[in-house]
Amino acid sequence: MDNELYSIKNKIAVISGGGGVLGGNIAKHFLKAGAKVVIIDIRQEQLDAKLKEFKEISAHCIGYIGNVLDKESLENVREQIIDKWGRIDILVNAAGGNIPGATLTPEQTFFDMKMEDFNKVTNLNLNGSVLPCMVFGKSMADQKSGSIVNVSSMATYSAITRVPGYSVAKTGINIFTQWLASEMALKFGEGIRVNAIAPGFFIGDQNRKVLINEDGSLTERSKKVMARTPMKRFGNIDELNGTVQFLCSEAATFITGTILPVDGGFSSFSGV
Repeated sequence: MDNELYSIKNKIAVISGGGGVLGGNIAKHFLKAGAKVVIIDIRQEQLDAKLKEFKEISAHCIGYIGNVLDKESLENVREQIIDKWGRIDILVNAAGGNIPGATLTPEQTFFDMKMEDFNKVTNLNLNGSVLPCMVFGKSMADQKSGSIVNVSSMATYSAITRVPGYSVAKTGINIFTQWLASEMALKFGEGIRVNAIAPGFFIGDQNRKVLINEDGSLTERSKKVMARTPMKRFGNIDELNGTVQFLCSEAATFITGTILPVDGGFSSFSGV
């Protein structure tokens, strides 16, 4: 196997939500793979903590406070990156996630949902990827090369109860990924690719309480997930890294506009 085909060494990678679990984990993997990494987060404390951790892995890591919902904020970050490293090769849009107010309890119905919370979660997860693509994708358009990876979800394949806003936003990510892939290739050449990963069920801070009981046992919701997952387990966050690297490497030069599940077979299985 030609390992160089999958290499991202010396690539300039921008990762939004880099202070979080998903973005931080991808950033750490990219640094170990030899990339030069820029993490962006709106939270100073989390950003500082990740940078301290990452500096022990590689000196080629910088971080900026940035708001994925503020175009001017992102443009300021872009200019600093270009001044330091001259180009942007990779964008991973890892900022996002659900919020408590946008998740219905088992007793609530659609009619109890607050539009304010629905708008917050759709704005964060959809526009929070669209704006970084607009800002950092502009550099890729100028240099006629680059790879963008968005984050979709299993909530886009079939309806998952209790998360209407998140589901709508991530479904929007799918068609936006396909649309932008077409736009970039048609107008700026084959060197720019846009894809998405669709993670299955991973235990994280945002969903731990709905998937795991206090005694460590599976909730009723988790039991339903396991019934639809042929591998019969939750994913490990590290299992997303190789897929993202592949999509950003020379091994994927003819792949654009795809939404790639990383789900233990959840999206393929009928449950029967």
